[in-house]
Amino acid sequence: MLRTNMESPLVSIIIPCRNEAKFFGKCLESVLANDFPKDQLEILIIDGMSEDKTREIINGYAESHTFIRVLENPGQIVPTALNIGIKNAAGQIIIRMDAHNIYSKDYISKCVQYLKKYNVDNVGGILVTLPGADTVVAQSIALALSHPFGVGNAYYRVGSKEPKLVDTVPFGCYRKDVFERIGLFDEDLVRNQDDEFNMRLTKNGGEILLVPDIISYYYARDTLSKLSRMLFQYGYFKPLVVKKVGSVLTWRQLIPSLFITSLIISGILSLMTKYFFVVFILIFLSYLFTNIFFSLIITLNKGIKYLLFLPAVFTIMHCSYGIGYLKGVIDFILLRKHRSDAKQDIKITR
Repeated sequence: MLRTNMESPLVSIIIPCRNEAKFFGKCLESVLANDFPKDQLEILIIDGMSEDKTREIINGYAESHTFIRVLENPGQIVPTALNIGIKNAAGQIIIRMDAHNIYSKDYISKCVQYLKKYNVDNVGGILVTLPGADTVVAQSIALALSHPFGVGNAYYRVGSKEPKLVDTVPFGCYRKDVFERIGLFDEDLVRNQDDEFNMRLTKNGGEILLVPDIISYYYARDTLSKLSRMLFQYGYFKPLVVKKVGSVLTWRQLIPSLFITSLIISGILSLMTKYFFVVFILIFLSYLFTNIFFSLIITLNKGIKYLLFLPAVFTIMHCSYGIGYLKGVIDFILLRKHRSDAKQDIKITR
């Protein structure tokens, strides 16, 4: 019998997925291996009309576990899946998970423990990045996504020695009444919906807690083309988040677009005067030397084989995000496009 008091709350796990056959079994096995009592747990898998073997894998688990339910997501994007899950969740506590992740054995219990102990609105932990394939390129991508030069100083990526209040966490654990107070995830945001929701939460007096003892493992994209598309999309939808909430979440998100803008402006002006050509060269060489410096530092610790790929990975990450951000500024801020219009201009990929 399901328990429904806050001392032993029912927890609803929401997992959006679409075409995740490669990773979904590992994800769900890690959730099922958690030490949280199964009679206090429901798992809602929201499938975005998968075209690979994801649905076959899901149905196999649902048939053998009565607390797993499968729901349809005709919208196919993450925020619609999350909202479908929240509306159908029976638990007082909701944990949003990702099919690209695996979770430590105590992930659920620690999320619930710290949510109650600190009486906050959202709890999350540290994200450890794993390579998406057994190749040097995939391993280089995982290293770059774990390094401050690649992703900035987000605490959930670079770590923290003790629990602390932050602006966002990955795959949050929420009290369900949070969604009753401030609404659901914004379905205009194909990417970055967690950032917008957490900004809205903190603007309404909510608190978000990062706990370093809570750990999940993320499988990164395994090719440079997939990485480029993902970072472009994250950059592209950031200005829409800024537009909706009326402020920038963190100033670090502007750095890649400022870098690209400085190259474009100095490059154009260099056609008129040699002074700006010097500026262009200085900006370019400063980035190149910084890139190579951090790539060397990583390879000294991890292996020389990564030196060939890391500078390219960092460049693709920064340029894809920066170009995406600039296109987002043009589309959402200057041209005032709606997400449904913008979706026609870019291919949304997983």
